[in-house]
Amino acid sequence: MSMQDNMLRFAMILTANKDDAEDLLQDTTLKALDNYKKYIDNTNFKGWVLTIMRNIFINNYRKIVRNQTVIDQTGNFYHLNLPQGSGLDTPEGAFTIKEINNAITSLTNELKLPFSMYVSGYKYNEISENLNLPLGTIKSRIFLARQELQFFLKDMR
Repeated sequence: MSMQDNMLRFAMILTANKDDAEDLLQDTTLKALDNYKKYIDNTNFKGWVLTIMRNIFINNYRKIVRNQTVIDQTGNFYHLNLPQGSGLDTPEGAFTIKEINNAITSLTNELKLPFSMYVSGYKYNEISENLNLPLGTIKSRIFLARQELQFFLKDMR
């Protein structure tokens, strides 16, 4: 129990989150108490306990990564796995380039120019310098353009 402070500091280094560190500390303490018979006398107890903690952390991390891995079960490798409900998995769910271009051309020049530059790959600060406008104005206009496009394309359905 005297090592709890050291263990908590090490857990914070591993997890970078106070709640996760406390959970890891608790798991480590339980595992060390369950396996106290495996501890060999005259060895570094602190090293033994911190190794248990590190191994628990690694095992939990691997479990999380494994659970988040998506495996492609399709027989044809040219299929694109899209999340369910994306709207792009059906022909009627996808917008044509013509529809999107019509929506963009319907924007006012005030919104169309910064948005088009942003889509072309310019960074916010580059657009700001080219148009000689404040950075906040550029971000706002791009945001407003996105909102108008979403509204316009939603109405097309």
